[in-house]
Amino acid sequence: MAFRASISPARHALCWIGALALTTATACGSPGQPILDKQEQLARFDWWDNRDSDWFAQRIPFLETPDPEIDATYYYRWELLTKHLVYGSVEHGYTFTEFIDRPFWSGTYGSISCPLGHQFYEVRWLKDRRIIEDFARYWFETPGAQPRSYSNWYADAMWATYQVLGDREFIVAVLPYMQRQYTGWMQERWDPEHRMFRWDGMHDGMETNIDSRQTPQWFDGAQGYRPTLNSYLYADAIAISKAAAVAGDADVSRRYAARAAELKGRVQQELWDPEREFFFQQFARDEETVNDPWPGATGDRAGDAAIGGARVPTEPGAPIRAKSLTYQTGPWAGSPYGREQIGFVPWQFNLPDPGFESAWKFLMDPERFYAPYGPTTTERNDPLYHVSPRCCVWSGNSWPYATSQTLTALANLLNNYDQPYVDSEDYFELLRIYARTQRKDGRPYIAEAADPMTGSWAGHDKFFHSEHYLHSTFVDLVITGLIGLRPRDDDVLEINPLVPKDWDFFALDEVQYRGHRLAIVWDRDGSRYGRGVGLRVFLNGELLGEAERIEPLELELPAAAPVAAERRANYAVNNG
Repeated sequence: MAFRASISPARHALCWIGALALTTATACGSPGQPILDKQEQLARFDWWDNRDSDWFAQRIPFLETPDPEIDATYYYRWELLTKHLVYGSVEHGYTFTEFIDRPFWSGTYGSISCPLGHQFYEVRWLKDRRIIEDFARYWFETPGAQPRSYSNWYADAMWATYQVLGDREFIVAVLPYMQRQYTGWMQERWDPEHRMFRWDGMHDGMETNIDSRQTPQWFDGAQGYRPTLNSYLYADAIAISKAAAVAGDADVSRRYAARAAELKGRVQQELWDPEREFFFQQFARDEETVNDPWPGATGDRAGDAAIGGARVPTEPGAPIRAKSLTYQTGPWAGSPYGREQIGFVPWQFNLPDPGFESAWKFLMDPERFYAPYGPTTTERNDPLYHVSPRCCVWSGNSWPYATSQTLTALANLLNNYDQPYVDSEDYFELLRIYARTQRKDGRPYIAEAADPMTGSWAGHDKFFHSEHYLHSTFVDLVITGLIGLRPRDDDVLEINPLVPKDWDFFALDEVQYRGHRLAIVWDRDGSRYGRGVGLRVFLNGELLGEAERIEPLELELPAAAPVAAERRANYAVNNG
């Protein structure tokens, strides 16, 4: 159970009276004084391409931990945002790209809808309301934007952003866009007979997967009811319901809550296989099949012999039947495998009821998803497991997009469910693997996909294209998972760090949360930061709450005090 605490005005007064009597740092700290020296933190690293340290000092939360891999990747991911930040025009303001260049399938100014949910979860922590607001309205106010070219969770991302901003005006302003997006999905992807959303893996951004590879359309075949889009739109319906309640529209709130409840039931009823204890894609139609477009290259090693017969089609060329799950019919019918990382996605949005947690026993198993630079996108003993030397294959490679989803889902699981399969040590181990995977020649780097056994990005990072690729999260995983600041709908500050228990210190400083300046500090003996012993939370420079150990905290916040956006136009921009 979380410990709920608040600091009385009298205790604040005593604390600061004591502080005034001393010339050195005290257990209470100094009001308005940052915990971390910003320039000193930035100067720890020599790999910066963007050396505008003042920009970072004004706009990002600062982090220090005992783990140099985590810290370097955290600051790199803030620099990564600046590599993709585009000022489109005076009329449309800022947006973000996915690729360093602007491929032909992107929308205006190079934005692509596939990673927008990930991008918003990062950008919501940026202390620049102008950028956040422009990016939110870009998708529905900019001609040529493509908000549904790929599956995504726009409405959920808007609500997640509102949780951090605490600004009613923001969520009321974007609510019509949230509803317009959902209406578009209903018109384009809803199957009224089956009462689920239907699309293929390629339009999840997950092309060439083990379902499509069983069909002649190996790149974008195998339309189905996937745990991805259906979970995204469950989350979007929840977000619209909550936003409508804030806006005072009880009817819309009820209707979307009912939609979410129905879709949740359908996902659990149709996509869960109790025998394999996992969520799978369900095929939408009968499919002609092929045995494998890469014969002789399946398995952990090219030309692997069959492992227990699992890599030999049970019925070569057998058709896939509509409404069957992966490997229930088709060439690999009866295989005990077929699990993909998409089976963890429902927990990314807290969709499953209690009772489905056994899926997580496969995550840290080296015979399943665990790998030195993983997790793998398909479990490693799968008959169609394949690590490709080139882009773009979701049948085994380590994809940051999917790793982000799994880590977000894992943090939700550890915070919101009771289960015996994984713990905070697993979260840290996977986060650290993910951090050190983001390297090339010893420098921070990320591309589309990596070899899960070697960490190599070779073949997946084309020059001036997918290098320094913005298709995932990391900052949010550190803030909400590792440090454990859990955004909420109300004025309760919930903190549950998933850090290693042997850490002597960490600090997350200068976080703008619901209009307040927040710092979360762990200092085992008080010697590193001079702000007292233990886990301590500072709000606007004053001590808000504390604990002797690293443990969950719930603290009462003052009402949200949103920060207004500064709006200036760049009339010199020439984005043509």
